[in-house]
Amino acid sequence: MRVFAWVLLVVVSSDVLPPLLLAGDPGGRAQYIGGTVAGLPSKTEGNINTTDEEVLLFRARQASVRIPYKKINTIEYGQRVSRRFVGAVLVSPLLLLAKKRKHFLTVGYTDELGHQQALVFQVDKGAVRAVLVSLEAKTGRKIEFQDEEARKAGKG
Repeated sequence: MRVFAWVLLVVVSSDVLPPLLLAGDPGGRAQYIGGTVAGLPSKTEGNINTTDEEVLLFRARQASVRIPYKKINTIEYGQRVSRRFVGAVLVSPLLLLAKKRKHFLTVGYTDELGHQQALVFQVDKGAVRAVLVSLEAKTGRKIEFQDEEARKAGKG
């Protein structure tokens, strides 16, 4: 019975506690894929924060990027869907039916010198809608969706 109680606790806490622990988190996990920002290496893990009234903030261990919302001129969202071939080969052929979606956000803006800049992020699934809604509200710009599938995922 004790083993069952521990297993139940682990299962429940894995589904319930992480969202509760992240409830105070002001942004979403993201990975900087690439763009025109010097000093920020691609594949940098960090946090996108959209709670500030004036700037979009991407904070990583190596560096942080602050973009005033009024300087943002394009926001694009898209997905890349891939099959889980490795898992299917190693575990079960049923995994061929499973799809893995990656969520990409591109933010275009003009820097302080008036040059066009761009950042591409891969945003965690749980944070993408909140980030999109916040950016749309704070910039006054509509999200450009790469396709209908992305529109459905981004709007909910």
